Amino acid sequence: MILPLFWAFATLSLLAIGGANAVLPEMHRQLVEIHGWLDDATFGQLFALAQAAPGPNILAASVMGWRIAGPAVMAAATLGMLLPASVLAWCVAGLTQRLAGAAWLKPAQFGLVPVAVGLIAASGVIMAEAAGTGWLPWAVIAASALFVWRTGFSPLWVLAGGGAIGWLAL
Repeated sequence: MILPLFWAFATLSLLAIGGANAVLPEMHRQLVEIHGWLDDATFGQLFALAQAAPGPNILAASVMGWRIAGPAVMAAATLGMLLPASVLAWCVAGLTQRLAGAAWLKPAQFGLVPVAVGLIAASGVIMAEAAGTGWLPWAVIAASALFVWRTGFSPLWVLAGGGAIGWLAL
């Protein structure tokens, strides 16, 4: 169990343009649909718990690893998400410094922005589907996105509002 989970997260870490949240749909597919290590509800709850806790988004992998099979699997999930991406970032940073004057570098960097936005939007869709059926999850996502986009308030207000809506919907 440790090695398959490590490789699943190691692969995800190399695709995580925009952070761990960007690979949430693939993480869901690997952990829920392919391997069956978690169900939809548990996946959504663990992700919400990891996001509510202070710290980096990588906590989602750690919490899910812990839930799947305890501390050893948690360590494997965390290392899987951190190690490959760290090595790649280190190598790319060195290459970027050497190629700083290249005309094609800036357009290539700007081209990654829509990829990150698309991956994060797909994460929102997966979480809405995992949250339940009906119109409420979609309405909360649309209102949250609009609120963050159009106001200068902290996204923490969205978390508080989503928690209140979830509590009232029970």
